[in-house]
Amino acid sequence: MSGLTAFINARLMDPASKLDAKGGLIIKNGKIREIIKGLDVPQVPYGAEIIDCEGHVLAPGLIDARAYLGEPGQEQKETMATASQAAAAGGITTIAAMASTDPCVDEVALVEFVSRRARDTAIVNVVPTACVTRGRKGEEITEMGMLAEAGAVAFSDGHRAIGSAQVMRRALAYATGWDLLIIQHPEEPSMAASGAMNAGEMSTRLGIPGVPSIAEVMMVERDLRLVEMTGGRYHAACISTEASIKAIRQAKDRGLPVTCSAAAHHFALNELAVGEYRTFTKVSPPLRSEADRLAVVAGLEDGTIDCIVSDHSPHDQEAKRLPFAQAADGSIGLQTVLPLALELHHTKQVPLMRLLDALTRAPAQMLGLPSGKLAEGAPADLILIDLDMPWRITESLFLSRSKNSAFEDRPTQGRAIRTIVAGETVFNLNEG
Repeated sequence: MSGLTAFINARLMDPASKLDAKGGLIIKNGKIREIIKGLDVPQVPYGAEIIDCEGHVLAPGLIDARAYLGEPGQEQKETMATASQAAAAGGITTIAAMASTDPCVDEVALVEFVSRRARDTAIVNVVPTACVTRGRKGEEITEMGMLAEAGAVAFSDGHRAIGSAQVMRRALAYATGWDLLIIQHPEEPSMAASGAMNAGEMSTRLGIPGVPSIAEVMMVERDLRLVEMTGGRYHAACISTEASIKAIRQAKDRGLPVTCSAAAHHFALNELAVGEYRTFTKVSPPLRSEADRLAVVAGLEDGTIDCIVSDHSPHDQEAKRLPFAQAADGSIGLQTVLPLALELHHTKQVPLMRLLDALTRAPAQMLGLPSGKLAEGAPADLILIDLDMPWRITESLFLSRSKNSAFEDRPTQGRAIRTIVAGETVFNLNEG
């Protein structure tokens, strides 16, 4: 056997190089060896395995910069094995695992555990993030330099905001010496603590305590001042309001080292999805108004919002089958982030290349990863997408251990039909 695999008859799409052309590529030993426009059978090296893409989009594998994987400590909700199966089915080839586990990832040994466990059990790449503060208590910053040397690609306290301005200032200042990325959950804690959904007419009618949208922009604007003071790299995760997007757009215009992401549920749903107390739609930050949702879409379109994330947050039934205010925050999303993003392509709200950029090149650059691009020598982490395949999001298709999706029974168009990690197929819809 030659060890070569040739993908032919593909629509190559690579945001990193702006490539959008008919062609194919050849991979060997887990890396891309050659990219050839118009690649056809006569050009394939002798002995290579040939995969006919039948005109479908062949792009870099998706990179999810924010997902909770359960291990260690909450394996009843999710494991790296089950999460990676779901990720592969969703076209995701790399997951940045949130540090908010039990125990949380605030020591070198725990960073090493996540990396080792991923190598042993996951079928996609899993890279660890680590906590900004010890125990996620928001009081004392961790030894971020040592954690980065152990393999942490970014630092975040997960769904818990760093409320102290002094602690955030110290974290950003420390991070500059190592060129580390600080990821913030953008909610002012004292304003968000007692709320369960977006504050407004809907929350009043349902009798559910609300989280005012100003809680988000207050935190973002405070942090942007600290970035300006320290020069630290800063990322606002799961941005959800028009005011926050405007603030970040202005910060970028001033040249600050700032990025942000949007979760799929914040551009695909608004607060009306809560309906009659549907706890699967309880997320943090909460689903916002339609005006805010449209602002998120616009922020994706113009590039203010750099990345799309799943914000995959699995919960067992006991955590969700509670009164709305007491139910846990979060929705699973590894298998649904791509089709939900493709909705914006099909409705002509965001160009396909921009969406793929937010799912590949941008998160790779943000996290300092070698993947996220079609280039000679790059990892052969790839996704084959059927843009037009109709299907319906149903619980029976979920490979996650938990099933708490905010999108149950939603019709969609387009999905991953093959996912390749380091040159090996880890998901093939036609063999499913």
